[in-house]
Amino acid sequence: MSDLETYLEETARQVDIALGRYFGDVFGDLYRAGAHLLLAGGKRLRPAMLLLSADAVRHGSSDNLMTAALALEITHTFTLVHDDIMDGDTTRRGVPTVHTLWDEPTAILAGDVLYAKAFEYITLAAAEDRARVKAVNMLARTCAEICEGQHQDMAFEERGAEVEAGDYIEMAAKKTGALYAASASIGAILAGCGPVEADALYQYGMNAGIAFQIQDDLIDLLAPAEKSGKDRGSDLREGKQTLIAIVARERGVDLSKYRRPLTPEDVDAAIAELEGAGVLDEVRRIAAERVTTARQALQVLPESQERKYLEELVEFFVRRSF
Repeated sequence: MSDLETYLEETARQVDIALGRYFGDVFGDLYRAGAHLLLAGGKRLRPAMLLLSADAVRHGSSDNLMTAALALEITHTFTLVHDDIMDGDTTRRGVPTVHTLWDEPTAILAGDVLYAKAFEYITLAAAEDRARVKAVNMLARTCAEICEGQHQDMAFEERGAEVEAGDYIEMAAKKTGALYAASASIGAILAGCGPVEADALYQYGMNAGIAFQIQDDLIDLLAPAEKSGKDRGSDLREGKQTLIAIVARERGVDLSKYRRPLTPEDVDAAIAELEGAGVLDEVRRIAAERVTTARQALQVLPESQERKYLEELVEFFVRRSF
């Protein structure tokens, strides 16, 4: 196990402990519904990015920022609760989704409670008032962007073949990139950085998040279900306008024949066709470009172990298989 993986595991453990302390003994169905998915585990990558960014700016500053790190994880979880309703998903992180255990109105309200709690927790960070105001402002704008990105993603279903690579990147930037960008930049802001460092870390997180989303699409197609926790080839079956589908269309690969129930052999055939046309290599190249851009943004920071971890983290985003 690498030093980065050890760091991520330990950070996830600390986040889990803190979440258990704040949400483990809540009362009432609404608050139990809100805590359900939050306590179901996860990689806790957004809190890790916030804490690493803070320490990359001022070593040791992350010691006072756990509540801000929780705020980012809570924000992420509220979007998952609402996304599961819109997508009709029945499981998430190996447990039933909130709306299937309770009902849709309760799940909507539980997500809203988490949204509110995120702002409560970010204001509890031990930082200067001006920095906390900036952090709250950024989180508010980020939540709006996430909603815009989700709406764009849903609209892609109707637009179909009209969706181009630029549209996809814009959607990924809002739906996924914005929260990673906020995680990195908020950590730096609360640690007392200047505008140059805050913007650099925002760009780092944004490009890292876009690469993360592209890799998610590759994982949906390539990773075995037992490893990814997802139904392999579901994007293909549903005709989702991922970057893979867009590049395939640009290269004359017709994926419409896969919009049906798929056997593992069908998915393997689709992978072979996409590999043969160079589609997957092109998608990987686009993700790698985002990784390079993210790493370059970190050059404004002094060399440190935390900066090294941030560089390795964005590489991990496109190497991971789950």
